[in-house]
Amino acid sequence: MSVHVTTPPSGNRLFAQYAHAPNLLGYCGPQDAATLRAVAAGRSDEDVTGIAAQFSGAWPYHSIIAALAGIEDPLDLAVTRAYWTGNDLTDRTDRRAFGRRLLDTIGPQAGHYWGHLDDSLLLEAAPTHAFHVLGVYPWSRMLDAGRPEALHVLDSCRIAWGRVAAVSGSGVEVLTRHLEYDAGVLRLGPERQETVAHHVDGHAFVADVEVGSHVAVHWGRVCDSLSTGEVESLERWTGRQLAVMAPRLAAQHAAAGR
Repeated sequence: MSVHVTTPPSGNRLFAQYAHAPNLLGYCGPQDAATLRAVAAGRSDEDVTGIAAQFSGAWPYHSIIAALAGIEDPLDLAVTRAYWTGNDLTDRTDRRAFGRRLLDTIGPQAGHYWGHLDDSLLLEAAPTHAFHVLGVYPWSRMLDAGRPEALHVLDSCRIAWGRVAAVSGSGVEVLTRHLEYDAGVLRLGPERQETVAHHVDGHAFVADVEVGSHVAVHWGRVCDSLSTGEVESLERWTGRQLAVMAPRLAAQHAAAGR
């Protein structure tokens, strides 16, 4: 007997595609990677709102972006795309108003162990995953502390983009760029080719990966197919985040005396 599985709401599925990898690794959200994997692969139409609401990082962004735009559903496709890669909605969102509401939301929850969540962070605030990784998470403040995992986490957790050079088996060869850090400067290095995972337990989140197409990569896994415009938006918002945080990193490096 065949079972008909309907296509989940596009924002629902897109969230699952990006959120699955860190959830599987135990970094974000509840222990429900199997549900996210099924939705991300288009094998289930389960509503992941309840799961998404337990992501203490991503959910406040979704909720505030939606509220500021007058959108009822925090997992609306435009909201989901705005947060993970950037779009027109990201551009229209007032960054200071967003930053103020975000700090008011997450500050009381994390302030007792993340003391950097104060008004100085408003200078870096943006309604994007790039801001959360590079600004809100504490890892960028550990780059001069002799902890090599800091750069690895920052680079793996941000959303990277790449152009497919070859497809073979469960892996995909992509041309992509990685974060580099030297003497108080965090930047994207030159493009290089590498293999990233395409299938998770035999299922792909992006069915038709072709040479020359563009994909998003999260924690070493292909999680989304990107249009040229989406690549440009992701690159622009990542570049903006690196630029606005540069003075802080330079000051941190000077203070560390390295």
